[in-house]
Amino acid sequence: MRRAIAPAVSQARAYVQTRDTNVDETSWRERARRRWLWTVVTQHVSVFQIAPARGAPVLQALVGKSYPGVVTSDRAKAYDSHPLQRRQLCWAHLRRDFQAMIDRGGSAKATGQILLEHSNLLFTYWHRLREGRRARSTFRGKVSQLRRSFRTALAQGARCRCPKTAATCLELIVREAALWTFARVEGVEPTNNAAERSLRHAVLWRKSSYGTQSHRGSRFGEAILTVVTSCQQQGRNLLGYLTACCRAFDAKGPTPS
Repeated sequence: MRRAIAPAVSQARAYVQTRDTNVDETSWRERARRRWLWTVVTQHVSVFQIAPARGAPVLQALVGKSYPGVVTSDRAKAYDSHPLQRRQLCWAHLRRDFQAMIDRGGSAKATGQILLEHSNLLFTYWHRLREGRRARSTFRGKVSQLRRSFRTALAQGARCRCPKTAATCLELIVREAALWTFARVEGVEPTNNAAERSLRHAVLWRKSSYGTQSHRGSRFGEAILTVVTSCQQQGRNLLGYLTACCRAFDAKGPTPS
């Protein structure tokens, strides 16, 4: 099966290197050894890879060293290798950070509240744009105003007496350019939810099977996850597609795209 779908997986890997992507990773096990399952998600195709690390070299291997697109992700250090102007930080993750500030109480609470209020406004503007109730030019103007106010709130938060809250605000000030790419580049969303959703089935598989038991098993796992998820995205019949791949392999013909 893996050899039958190998050309399609290679095609998918090449395809995602030409599109804006959502990227995420989660822990995995191969023969009880710690590994990382990566996913790269586009509108029509998702690619998976089980790697021994979660660093920048894996990301570069997946999207290409000269990748021109936008990477939407969380704030893991691996993504710092990609230029800020072509990154989008996940606002869903940020909202959790802002709620954590509120939950700490004390001087952190006020900072968390004002940052969370800004994110509420951002998603209100975003949903109106997506529903067609606001022109993109108007949306960009609103976001520009929000950006200035948010920057001021971060600067105030960086002076907070709570070390964790101040550190988060300082980190966001450094990466501020990557917070607003979605407003500038059409097709980019403000969250990394697409990548997180693509990992859910794999996480359930890992919990029930304890990962993979060999290098060969990992290669099959990442290949079949690539095909299953991409077929789901495209609304294609999985069994029919796998059957067509196997028939093409037996007949030494071209693998279906």
